[in-house]
Amino acid sequence: MSDFNIRLLRGGKRTFEYFEGLFLDAFSALFNIVGSLLIIYGGLRAISEIILLEVLKKPYSYQQVRKELTNKIVFGLEFFIAADILETVRNPSQEELLLLGTVVLIRTVLGYFLSKEVSEYRLD
Repeated sequence: MSDFNIRLLRGGKRTFEYFEGLFLDAFSALFNIVGSLLIIYGGLRAISEIILLEVLKKPYSYQQVRKELTNKIVFGLEFFIAADILETVRNPSQEELLLLGTVVLIRTVLGYFLSKEVSEYRLD
C-alpha cells in the first residue's frame, strides 16, 4: 500500500467531515442566495408594477401586486429555513439547535400569516 493510501485511510474520517462541511456550507450559501434573490425579485417587480399603475394607468390592482410580492417573500423564507437547517446540521450544538428552533418558529409564523393574507386576496 502506498504512503498516500495509508494516510487517506487514517485521515479518512477527517477528510469526509471536511468535504461534508464544504458541501453543507455551499448549499447553505446557495439557499440563502436564492432566498434573497426571490425576495429582491419580488420587490423589484412590485415596484415596477406600481410605477406602471401610477404612470401608465395600466389595468392592475394593488391587491394583485401585494399578493405577488407576498408569494415571493414566503417562497424566499422557505429557502432561508432550509439554509438554517443545513447550518445546524454542520454545527449541531445545543445553542445552535435552540437558535434554529427560534428562527424556524419565527419564519414559520411569519410565513403562515403571509400565506393567510394571500388566501384572503383570493377570496376578494
